[in-house]
Amino acid sequence: MSPAKRHEMFARLRAANPNPTTELAWSSPFELLVAVILSAQMTDKGVNAATAKLFPVANTPQAIAALGLDGLLPYLRTINFCNTKAANVLATCTALLERHGGEVPRDREALESLPGVGRKTANVVLNTVFREPAMAVDTHIFRVANRTGLAPGEDVREVEDRLLKVVPAEFLLDAHHWLILHGRYVCKARTPECWRCEIRDLCAYRPKTPDPAATVPPPRAKAVAKKQASRVRTVAKVVRSRAGAPARRRKEQA
Repeated sequence: MSPAKRHEMFARLRAANPNPTTELAWSSPFELLVAVILSAQMTDKGVNAATAKLFPVANTPQAIAALGLDGLLPYLRTINFCNTKAANVLATCTALLERHGGEVPRDREALESLPGVGRKTANVVLNTVFREPAMAVDTHIFRVANRTGLAPGEDVREVEDRLLKVVPAEFLLDAHHWLILHGRYVCKARTPECWRCEIRDLCAYRPKTPDPAATVPPPRAKAVAKKQASRVRTVAKVVRSRAGAPARRRKEQA
């Protein structure tokens, strides 16, 4: 994809959604950190359902640490791998209290040293909370970057590095959110909804998915349907003829 197309792509995404943000519910850096730790192999909706019950009770490292594992687990029962994630959240709370005064650090190395926090989680926090030009490449962004030709790569790190290099500077802070939302709701994995895509003419993906409401059956399908309809009419005519045969014979005998 050319620099001009990349600029136009993000200009359109910005016009459609001027203020993109994460769909995870949070009101503090710590809440977002916990939500992202819980979000692995989960939908944002599923995470929000769990944190809506947890955060009113405990939304600080001190409060969650005080719950302990037995107190925390009931709030996370609907979360995939809840035992592992609960243990990571508690260990992260301890690390924050012991090493960072209970605050979420703004440093990548410090973030990635926390239990349950990898590069992607650190990127989400750095970008969303601290407005750093970080790119958290998940399955949606990886797909969109490759499918559109924006930043092709064999793995998430390669795609991340290319995105940071090719996304125009004026769009970089919000590019992560635009790409993930576009992948989640438009450029879907199984069937991309190309017919309603703002950037379909800029995208390298072929063939484009047609609008289901406007799809016209191909000529062969029409011919087959016509032939089948003819057969149905013929069979129906034969059935009617056979059904009337006894009556005609009785009439002739009379």
